Order: sequence, then structure tokens, then C-alpha cells
Amino acid sequence: QVQLVESGGGLVQAGGSLRLSCAASGRTLSSYVMGWFRQAPGKEREFVAAISWGGSSRNYADSVKGRFTISRDNAKNTMYLQMNSLKPEDTAVYYCAADRSRIVHTPPKMYDYWGQGTQVTVSS
Repeated sequence: QVQLVESGGGLVQAGGSLRLSCAASGRTLSSYVMGWFRQAPGKEREFVAAISWGGSSRNYADSVKGRFTISRDNAKNTMYLQMNSLKPEDTAVYYCAADRSRIVHTPPKMYDYWGQGTQVTVSS
């Protein structure tokens, strides 16, 4: 079992940046594929980015490519999402998730453990 806690959300103007963190406890993060997801009001949870065990493989949603960067520091048991050039449509609750498989999945249902989420609000 792994426990995940997100932090770093907040209110930012369009064009600004935020860095989200996901800290893990219970088990080492290096055993999991990790992902970021988001959910806006009235919408389904959607994939944002994912990263393999060692960080060599990364996958991004088309809507965030070139603006967001996912990374991980297994020594610190922490994953990050650097978000640049933020847009109002990026407003959502952002969740980190861990997947016990060795495949960088995109569907939320493939992930086994979830954090509680952190709110990101981008004003126009």
C-alpha cells in the first residue's frame, strides 16, 4: 500500500506557472508507474501525464504537451508536475496516482492508488 499527498496547487493568472508535488509514503515510489490526472467540475477525470519507474518514458495529453513537464525523484519518493503557460481551461483538481504495472497507462482505471487532489485555478 502506498499513500499519496499532492501539494502546490493554487490560484494563478493565465500565462503563469505552478509546480505540483506528489509525496509518497508507505512504499518506495520506484516500484510504481506514476501519473497526474485532473478533473474539472462536471467533467470526467482525465489523463494529464505519466512517467515510468526510472523516468525514461513519459507520456502527455495533447492538451498539455509543450507546457507541462512530469518528473520524479525516487530518492525523495516524490513526483512533480511543472506547469507553464497555464490557461483557464487548465483549472481543475489535480490528482497524482500510482500504478503497480510496468506500463505507462493513460486510463485512470489502470491506476491503483490515488491522492486526495489539489486545486489549480487559472484566472483569465
